[in-house]
Amino acid sequence: MTATTAAPSLRDLLLIDAPAMTRLLTPAATADVLAEVLRAGFDPETAPPRTAVPVPAGELLLMPAASGAYAGVKIAGVAPGNPALGLPRITGSYLLLDGTNLRPLALLDGAALTELRTPAVSALAVRRLTPDDRPLRLVLFGTGPQAYGHLEAVLAARELAEVVVVGRSPIGARALAGYARTLDAPARVGTPDDVGGADLVVCCTTAREPLFDGARVAPGATVVAVGSHEPTARETDTALVTRAEVYVEARSAALREAGDLLVPMARGAIGEDHVVGTLADLVNGRDAVNGRVPSGRPRFFKSVGMAWEDLAVAGALYRAARGGS
Repeated sequence: MTATTAAPSLRDLLLIDAPAMTRLLTPAATADVLAEVLRAGFDPETAPPRTAVPVPAGELLLMPAASGAYAGVKIAGVAPGNPALGLPRITGSYLLLDGTNLRPLALLDGAALTELRTPAVSALAVRRLTPDDRPLRLVLFGTGPQAYGHLEAVLAARELAEVVVVGRSPIGARALAGYARTLDAPARVGTPDDVGGADLVVCCTTAREPLFDGARVAPGATVVAVGSHEPTARETDTALVTRAEVYVEARSAALREAGDLLVPMARGAIGEDHVVGTLADLVNGRDAVNGRVPSGRPRFFKSVGMAWEDLAVAGALYRAARGGS
C-alpha cells in the first residue's frame, strides 16, 4: 500500500470532547450554524431516517447523514437504567468523515453533541415563534443535561422575566433553578399548573405521558417538546395539540417518530394536515404567523432530533477546532 493510499489511523483523527465543544461553539453560534444550513437550501425532508435497534440495556441509535463537505454518523446508546448507576442515560460517539472521499476526520463525544444541537434546534424555533419585545416567562420541565442546555439556549435567544423549573426530583429542580439565578435569571421551583402563566414552555424529559394539562396553556404562548422520538411516547396532551399551530423539524420525521402528534392522530383528533410548517419554513420566513403578532392560539414546536443537525454542528466544531479552516 503506497503512502498516497494508506488508510488513516485512529491517531489521525481529531478528538473533540465535551469541554472542547463548550469552548468552540456558544449556544447562539450553534443555532446560527443550523440556520445557515437551512437558508442555504438544505431540505430536511430528504434526510436519512434514524435506525433504532433494541438491545438488553436499552437501544442503539444509528444516525447517518451526508451534505456538502462532510458526511458522518452518530452511534448513540439510550440506557434507561444508567442514571440509577450514576451513569449518563445517553451515550455514544460521532464519526465525522470527509464528504468527498469518506476519510475519517474527527471523533466527537456523541452525547455532548446531542446536548449542544438539540437546544440549538429549539432556540431557532423560539427565535421565530416568541415575541422579542418583552421578557418572557419560561416554564421548564426537566432537570437533566438537556434542561440545562435549553436554559442556556433560550437565554441566548430571549430575555427571561422568570424561570419556573418543574421536575420529578425536588433536589434536581432546586439545583437547576439555582443555576438559572447564576445566569441572572429570576428562578424558582414550580408545578405543572404554572404553564397557565407561561409565555414559553420547554419540555425536555424522559416522560412517556403528558406532563401538563394543555388546556391551561395561554393563547399565543409557545410550547417546545424535545424529550421523545418514539411514536407511543409524548410529553404533551391531545388538548394542546388540537388547539395549537404545530411546527416540526420535518414532516417525514415527525410522522415516523413524534408521539406527541402520532397519538392524537391515531385517536382521530388531528390529521397530517394539522402541521402548519417546518423549521425550514420558520428560518426562511415561510411561517404562517409572525412571532410578534398574537394568533389567538398556542404554538407548538415538536422536535425528534435529526441526523443532519448532528452533521452540521459536528462540521462546525471541526472547522473551529482547526482554526476555521
